[in-house]
Amino acid sequence: MSEAKPIFSLRNISKHFPGVKALDNVQLDLYPGEVTALVGENGAGKSTLVKVMTGIHQPTAGELYLDDKQVSLSNPDDARKLGITAIHQETVLFDELTVAENIFAGHYMKHPSGTLDWKGMERESNRILKEIDAPLDPNKVLKELSIGQRHMVAIARALSFDARVVILDEPTAALSHREIEDFYEIVHRLQAKGCAIMFISHKFDEIYRIAQRFTVFRDGTYVNSGLIKDVEERQLVAMMVGRTIDNAYPKVDAELGSTVIEVNEYSHPTEFDDISFALKEGEILGFYGLVGAGRTELMQSLFGVTKNSRGTIKIDGKTVSINSPSDAIKAGIVYVPEERQSQGAVLEFPIYQNIGLPQLDRVNPNSILNEEREYELADQYAKRLRVKAPDWHEKVENLSGGNQQKVVIGKWLATKPKVIILDEPTKGIDIGSKAAVHEFMSELTGQGLAVVMVSSELPEVMGMADRVIVMREGLQVKEFSRSEFSAEALVSAATGVLEETA
Repeated sequence: MSEAKPIFSLRNISKHFPGVKALDNVQLDLYPGEVTALVGENGAGKSTLVKVMTGIHQPTAGELYLDDKQVSLSNPDDARKLGITAIHQETVLFDELTVAENIFAGHYMKHPSGTLDWKGMERESNRILKEIDAPLDPNKVLKELSIGQRHMVAIARALSFDARVVILDEPTAALSHREIEDFYEIVHRLQAKGCAIMFISHKFDEIYRIAQRFTVFRDGTYVNSGLIKDVEERQLVAMMVGRTIDNAYPKVDAELGSTVIEVNEYSHPTEFDDISFALKEGEILGFYGLVGAGRTELMQSLFGVTKNSRGTIKIDGKTVSINSPSDAIKAGIVYVPEERQSQGAVLEFPIYQNIGLPQLDRVNPNSILNEEREYELADQYAKRLRVKAPDWHEKVENLSGGNQQKVVIGKWLATKPKVIILDEPTKGIDIGSKAAVHEFMSELTGQGLAVVMVSSELPEVMGMADRVIVMREGLQVKEFSRSEFSAEALVSAATGVLEETA
């Protein structure tokens, strides 16, 4: 392990907002050529720290040091000029611009005459892309690229600023397995260049694979730091949550009631074909498959976002016609989407308005807004889900990922549904919040709700589902009862490995 001094250090950093101490006297060191994992639950202060490090927020107290010299970051441009850059889970790029234009947006190369040097930017883009082994055409329009390729463009953009400190904030959350492997290679190249890297991830396998150091935050405070090789996963978890998580999958077998939903020969022109299943009160039905298997597309169609080409849906034995989300809600089907920020909530709205959105007519009779009734409804469900916020007037965009997810779930529970579809319900949230979501799923089934859960995480599927349907390339390839669960069987069905070798 390198004995070098840290490139970037934060000392006694605090950041206070009205009614909230987001950071309280925290510290962090980032070393050249090394990856430091910043670990903590949602709400631990990680996102606020990233904003302090990139000049979006100024600390209430504390100092930042670059090469042992105190620096002040008044805005993001100050951070970029010093070589500090962040790459987020959701890449902030411009779809209609080319790769080269995205790489140099905001700091275009110019001729001495002041005109833009397009050829120079194309050459430099090619050089940077080759440096990270990203075979992309600088003249390609960004919207034509995959999510993984967009991440490569975001990294190339970071390198165009001669980055010395690179912050990777949940960078692999939306990537395929192959794209994740490519991403690891890029991280290794950044290390070889001497970059100091901060890596934020809820995936412990990733942390142990690429990080050399760790720092743990809890509730906005610094807990501990050290070498990854010296700490076990269970110790990290205990530091994060202040307790041990003995059972991340608190599956409680509920008493099954009558059949709530029956789906027969349900098909879409391009996304999925001939899907059939039934689900009872108190049951969790898992859907597992690889990226592109058609699971999300199926769930969106069941919720009326897209139209099926054939097939039927029955609720309580009666055929229902679902042509829109409002039809689905009336039938008792609700959908918590994978992309909660763009599809599940109105981030600029406060918590109480988000929870009341699906039933404005009921909460506000005669089309007259009644904020008191909206707030009472939100109070009931936000408390039930233990949403962490100063009050229910707080904007959803200011909440942690786990609390945003709770607001979205609360919004739909307030409609008193019969079937709730949870699409990747714990994506991007920490281990403590995951356990809370899983516990709540068991509570829902105990109350007679039927739950459909889409998940790409095998332990989650096997830990929480009563049955699992595996999809591959838009088809329903196999169904497993709980007694038949095994990681090998589910993965084999999802990949088609056994069929290909048979």
